Amino acid sequence: MELDIYQIDAFTDKVFGGNPACVIPLKEWLPENTLLKIAKENSVSETAFFIDNGKSVKLRWFTPELEMDLCGHATLATAHCMKSLLNYPKDTIHFETLSGTLTVSVNNGLYSLDLPSRPPLTATLPMFIKSSLNFQPLEVFKSRDYLLLFESEEQIKNIKINRQHFDKVSLGTGGVIVTAKGEKCDFVSRFFTPQASILEDPVTGSSHCSLVPFWSSRLQKKELKAFQLSQRGGVLSCENKNDRILLTGSAKTYLVGKIRV
Repeated sequence: MELDIYQIDAFTDKVFGGNPACVIPLKEWLPENTLLKIAKENSVSETAFFIDNGKSVKLRWFTPELEMDLCGHATLATAHCMKSLLNYPKDTIHFETLSGTLTVSVNNGLYSLDLPSRPPLTATLPMFIKSSLNFQPLEVFKSRDYLLLFESEEQIKNIKINRQHFDKVSLGTGGVIVTAKGEKCDFVSRFFTPQASILEDPVTGSSHCSLVPFWSSRLQKKELKAFQLSQRGGVLSCENKNDRILLTGSAKTYLVGKIRV
């Protein structure tokens, strides 16, 4: 079986930036084990598989280890693939996913994702996460992911993870967000996943489902500019819409090809 594959860099306006996602259109779902093997072979943080049946677009996301319940950057990448490469006729795409219907609006090359809000609550940090950090957070919160608040952007840039301790934690589809107030933007963050083949995710849309309501409340602002401080880096324009958030960014096509399964 031969399948089309597209690799898209999301939340960036240049290749080699943002977060790479592979996007694969399907006519029907392949066995879950096959989808997982494809994702592992692709060796990027997320591979998105979608089926456009004309009435709706079914979308699923896989890391090299498991199926995810929500992935922002791979959703943006899929929208970019459909609009810029596959001539999807509408400027609004409704994706049916494990997290319900996700809407992406396209305007002048920018993609706006309507995602669920996941405000984090005060929590206690597991010992193995605490012992894996070279800096300790000021405060700890949790939704799907742990959200650790730090004193400064400089600390976020210089955080190091001791995987010997970190990988003793199992968080399912969750991870660990580290964040601080930004120097030239509203807030900065990084995202780490224990037991994953890719420790640090370059730009994480789903983590902003917690970051946006958190910082919106702290800064008393509905519209925020965010920067994810990974090596590749990513820029996100954010809006807090109470029970939903809006993330806007751009994308670039890196690869168009075929895979044989």
